Amino acid sequence: MLDKTKLSASVRLPTAGGAIETYRLSVPRQFPEKVTGPLNRVALAAAHMVANPLADNDPWLTNAIDWDRTMAYRDYLWGLGLGVAEAMDTAQRGMGLDWAGALELIGRSVRQAKATPGAVVFSGAGTDHLDPASVRSLDEVIAAYEMQFEAIEALGGRIILMASRALARVAKGPDDYGKVYDRILSQAAQPVIIHWLGDMFDPALAGYWGTADLDAAMDTAVDVINRNAAKVDGVKISLLDKDKEIAMRRRLAPSVKMYTGDDFNYAELIAGDDQGYSHALLGIFDAIAPAAAGALSALAKGDLATFHDIFAPTVPLSRHIFKAPTRFYKTGVVFVAYLNGHQDHFTMVGGQESTRSTQHLAELFRLADAAGILRDPERAAARMAAVMATRGVA
Repeated sequence: MLDKTKLSASVRLPTAGGAIETYRLSVPRQFPEKVTGPLNRVALAAAHMVANPLADNDPWLTNAIDWDRTMAYRDYLWGLGLGVAEAMDTAQRGMGLDWAGALELIGRSVRQAKATPGAVVFSGAGTDHLDPASVRSLDEVIAAYEMQFEAIEALGGRIILMASRALARVAKGPDDYGKVYDRILSQAAQPVIIHWLGDMFDPALAGYWGTADLDAAMDTAVDVINRNAAKVDGVKISLLDKDKEIAMRRRLAPSVKMYTGDDFNYAELIAGDDQGYSHALLGIFDAIAPAAAGALSALAKGDLATFHDIFAPTVPLSRHIFKAPTRFYKTGVVFVAYLNGHQDHFTMVGGQESTRSTQHLAELFRLADAAGILRDPERAAARMAAVMATRGVA
């Protein structure tokens, strides 16, 4: 067993009881820096944006993005064999990035992907340019979806059809969801990924598909997806309920992929069972990209033991990052990027760096170390110490 007392990297961290301890870091695990071989799962990471910390803006009101670092992170993900899910509802939209900013981000990513052999990017289309409180009809929702679809497709982008706060507000039942989705899917230039986002990520989406009963909601979603199967690449389900995902996966038309959005149970869902498996569209893959690449590479070679050995210690980290309030998970994702040197600051679009406590960040650090994903322990310790100092940990 590794003797952590012999490692040089250490940092002072608060404990759950309020004391301060000296925490010594482990030796990081070795993961691939590039992945060129084929994978047997489609794996998309909901990639974060890098804020510009030197901009003279009001972070809660206006965005300031470091485009060079933001796009460099996408190159990093593509190099690891992962695709990018861009401008997503959980990663950016509705929580810091408006539609105009999203469209610029999508355009930059699509252009860069086209210049990068093998790069895959799907981009979120929704209705977030509308004020849900002002929407009165389904026709307004349809027109909003059509506008964003047209704008993304004009850039040559593939689409993730995101859940709509406006639709959740004005729909009177399951039939209204069917009407909107049938109309939008019929016009899609290429098959899309449908995202069913649970209210643990966005409380405004409670009762999506026309009911608070998840089984009844699944009946509606499956019916809509299967009757439009020619226009649906797959569905991402973000309910953090593995049993619901497996049940839905078994009901989808054969041509429709299930993309797990379960940041609590992704390892077993991707591994699958004797009746099928899930592909991946995950926020946690942003933070654990090298580990994900290593695990998926092992799975593609039939090495299930290594797949689980790599993923097992990342699951506690993911569950911590995505703990309630789940919508604040982005803070943990960006914090890991900062610790690993992908950006030189812990500043976020929308001022979201303030959404998690000092205790939360300290436990995140311990779990990231246990998962072996802190690439340079000395740098990670120095950066953690700087953050802790600003929060009163001497």
